[in-house]
Amino acid sequence: MIIQTGMRTDIPAFYSEWFCNRIKEGFVLVRNPYNPVQVTRYSLSPDVVDLISFCTKNPSPMLPKMDILDPYGQYWFVTITPYGKDIEPNVPDKQKVMDDFRRLSDRAGVDSTGWRYDPVFVDEVHSVEWHIRMFEKMAQTLSGYTRTCVISFIDIYKKVESNFPEAREVSQKDKLTLGKAFIETARKHNMIVKPCAEGNDLAQYGADCSGCMTVSTYETALHSHLNVPKKGKNQRNGECACILGTDIGAYDTCGHLCKYCYANTDPALVMENMKRHDPKSPFLIGGATSEDVIHEAGQKSWIDKQLRMDFF
Repeated sequence: MIIQTGMRTDIPAFYSEWFCNRIKEGFVLVRNPYNPVQVTRYSLSPDVVDLISFCTKNPSPMLPKMDILDPYGQYWFVTITPYGKDIEPNVPDKQKVMDDFRRLSDRAGVDSTGWRYDPVFVDEVHSVEWHIRMFEKMAQTLSGYTRTCVISFIDIYKKVESNFPEAREVSQKDKLTLGKAFIETARKHNMIVKPCAEGNDLAQYGADCSGCMTVSTYETALHSHLNVPKKGKNQRNGECACILGTDIGAYDTCGHLCKYCYANTDPALVMENMKRHDPKSPFLIGGATSEDVIHEAGQKSWIDKQLRMDFF
């Protein structure tokens, strides 16, 4: 099975010690974000966890600890955008993140490392032309260290509307202009662009619109075939084929405090939750309560044990 770590928060950036403790102890407890007394216990044994998927804006804290991941397959999405501190207050210097991306790729492998340039929004400062220039510079720096660049355009969720009221949806014209330019630039640097939940509009320019966290993505990283049960594909909509379930993070815990974040309600709540974090707890935030109802997740390996020559 696949364990996700990054749909709700940035575990490598802020909770790497906790994550390593969970690996060592072999399990993690995860609260249902919509019914907190419902708790799922996930085994982290490599006998049932085939791959751990990460989404981060700062892989640096995990780089000295990568040996702990050796028993697992892994896939890393690292989000690197050119936005400044006014938009991404606590994201490290982007040149350092790109340097760390290259170190990560050298360690995990080019098939296990992807670049995310998202979300894209357009305003007077961050114009279409500005994005095209910045994307070119970043693609050149990351060339040879990934074959994948995931892009998406900003969605104005309620949390985004509250924390980033000046943000606006990107027009269809600008989406096509940016997408075409990104695809052409990525191609020059041996990357393919994968739009995230953006439909098929950019396929005409050469984008791979099949999804970003797909079975194929993880099979390529593992160099193995996966037999994924239908319930393992938690689709956001009919166009999304990504595996989005079994996330061990928690909302309102990401200290980057990016204005466009869909996972944080407000900075004060994030800071309060982060104070409740205990690296030794089986929960990311806080501990057990008398009302908790804990159930064991049904887990098994999805790897097809039969050798398939097309992966070798």
